[in-house]
Amino acid sequence: MQIRAAVLEEFATPLTVTTVDLAAPKAGEVLVRLKACGICHTDMYTASGVDPSGYAPCVLGHEGAGVVETVGEGVTSVVPGDHVVTLFSPQCGKCVNCLSGRTNICMAIREQQNLGYLPDGTARLSRDGEPLRHFMGCSTFAEATVVSEYSLAKISKDAPLATAALFACGLSTGLGAAMYKAPVFEGATVVVFGAGMVGLGAVAGARLQNAGRIICVDLSEDRLELARHHGATDTWIGGADTVDRVLEETDGYGADFTYEATGLVGVMQQAVEAARIGWGTCCVTGVAGKGETLDIVPRYLITGRTVMGASFGGVKSRDQVPLLIDRYLAGDIDADAFVSHRLSLDDVNKGFDLMHHQDGIRSVIEFS
Repeated sequence: MQIRAAVLEEFATPLTVTTVDLAAPKAGEVLVRLKACGICHTDMYTASGVDPSGYAPCVLGHEGAGVVETVGEGVTSVVPGDHVVTLFSPQCGKCVNCLSGRTNICMAIREQQNLGYLPDGTARLSRDGEPLRHFMGCSTFAEATVVSEYSLAKISKDAPLATAALFACGLSTGLGAAMYKAPVFEGATVVVFGAGMVGLGAVAGARLQNAGRIICVDLSEDRLELARHHGATDTWIGGADTVDRVLEETDGYGADFTYEATGLVGVMQQAVEAARIGWGTCCVTGVAGKGETLDIVPRYLITGRTVMGASFGGVKSRDQVPLLIDRYLAGDIDADAFVSHRLSLDDVNKGFDLMHHQDGIRSVIEFS
């Protein structure tokens, strides 16, 4: 079938919206007719050429939601008509990592996904007879996509798909960091660095975990106002004195939990140093630039702090994304407030511009 899609032809150039070919799903695969797709910082990060694992040409996009149209041989978890969100973080439930219960990082299709292919090492996307690589196993900047069964979460049909798409990446990453990977305990003091989609998700997650105090740090007053809406008790403009301020506000001890959601290594260092002596946990969710490193003074570790990272917030995707969406439907998470702009596929590059200028939290492409 022919579909319209946004293709990254070369790094650091605008995406090209064009017609491409999409083959039918093979065994273990599913064809999804997309209804919405969020424009995530990771898409822009890869398009810029900064991502050391990036490749071109490919069809970008990974924060998608849609309706199952066709399933390949052996697919049992979804059927045509099901509403789904795409998952850059798959869950097979059978690999050594999935069976361990200790991580959400599934190994079943990871190698080929990182190379831009579906599990059998080939692509379903092509143009003029030449294969086009997939992106993060999803390629949702398109009217339809073919993905592994492991890369889909079946969700309630009551959820608006333009909002449900946000749970495919950014929102779940923040929620999961505070609820699953580094779960906040009741009454804890929490500091969230960054009030974009992931940081605001961490604020909401900390609230759902009944944190006692939630401090959100950002450079934008508008974003900090959103943080207050989602549960922050304190909002601060960030700066070089942030760590000192955290220590002053906590009798010199530091915060029980800090969550970094900026991708800036200087802010990551602040998040480490603001964590409480004795038992503080710093959870890093941001993606740093190519070649950047984080310096940690060893005494911060020796004196009891834990520093960890969170891929997709530690969310076990097929199991827990539907549960998070159910919390949204129950009114516990105001996910609709994150949708700042609704665009067409032809406006995908405008979505990147809006993100670059920090205009809103999430632009969502809607497909007719």
